[in-house]
Amino acid sequence: MTTTTPVPTTPPPPPPPAHHRAPRGRGPGRRGHAPGRRQAGPIGRALRALALVGASAIFLYPFFWLVSASLKPSESVFDNSLLPGDWRFDNYAEIWDAVPLATWIVNSVTVTLAAAVAVTISSALVAFGFAYFRFPGRNALFGLVIATMMLPAVVLMVPQYLVWNSLHLASSQVPLWAPNLFGSAFYIFLLRQFFLGLPRELFDAARIDGAGWWLMFRRIAVPLCRPALVVTFVFEVQAAWTDLVRPLIYLRDPDLFTVPRGLKTVLDQFGEGGEMRWEIVCAASVVVTVPMIVVFLVCQRQFTSGIATTGRKG
Repeated sequence: MTTTTPVPTTPPPPPPPAHHRAPRGRGPGRRGHAPGRRQAGPIGRALRALALVGASAIFLYPFFWLVSASLKPSESVFDNSLLPGDWRFDNYAEIWDAVPLATWIVNSVTVTLAAAVAVTISSALVAFGFAYFRFPGRNALFGLVIATMMLPAVVLMVPQYLVWNSLHLASSQVPLWAPNLFGSAFYIFLLRQFFLGLPRELFDAARIDGAGWWLMFRRIAVPLCRPALVVTFVFEVQAAWTDLVRPLIYLRDPDLFTVPRGLKTVLDQFGEGGEMRWEIVCAASVVVTVPMIVVFLVCQRQFTSGIATTGRKG
């Protein structure tokens, strides 16, 4: 008769003392405050909110003043009060009847979109080439591109005008956006930093799967660097929308005027040297300022994300 000897079992270890247990909310996968990071008290939060409100008021006051001045009569434009005593909404109707403002806005939208799209695509292509292609003299060539940022814009005005004049395009809107087809040194530098921050393993895996550089640019680089592309687009929209120098040089026909060139005409007609009706000038300024505010509000999330991550790329 056989007997079985019971196998001794090891008792489970006792639970750790309470003072050794990990505090709740600080373990892996749980949200909690970082060790050593102090949370701001109610006084600190109140001071921060007060500082933000004060800074916002400082930056928004000029625009509020402009809107208020556009709704005042001529004798009350510069009284520095934000609430008009006599509301004149007909100032906006008068500016629409006095000048072809709608035509100028359409011209500016066309030129601005063409300039922004052209410089975004061209700068992204050049930046991608500098980030991922290896060729002799790459760093020297990139340094030469960056060095062009030190050239003053006034140095290039006469040579560029001679080029466009030889092409019989000096009196058209083409010189306002066509130079952006060759990229911008500042945007090339900005986008290159983002492209360098992308994991190169993604592109190596795509190369193994048979993808070419153009396909990797469209399917990998562009989607991952969308915030940087939005920043480039918004920056160029603002630059092209407010550009006055080039329209003054190239545009002669009032039907081709952009918004800044048209505002110069409004200033000559109703402002200094004209009828001295500054409320009309302010009304026109409000009309052409609102589109830029709308663009920023629409692209705000991508724009702030791109600006915040610029210093962490590369």
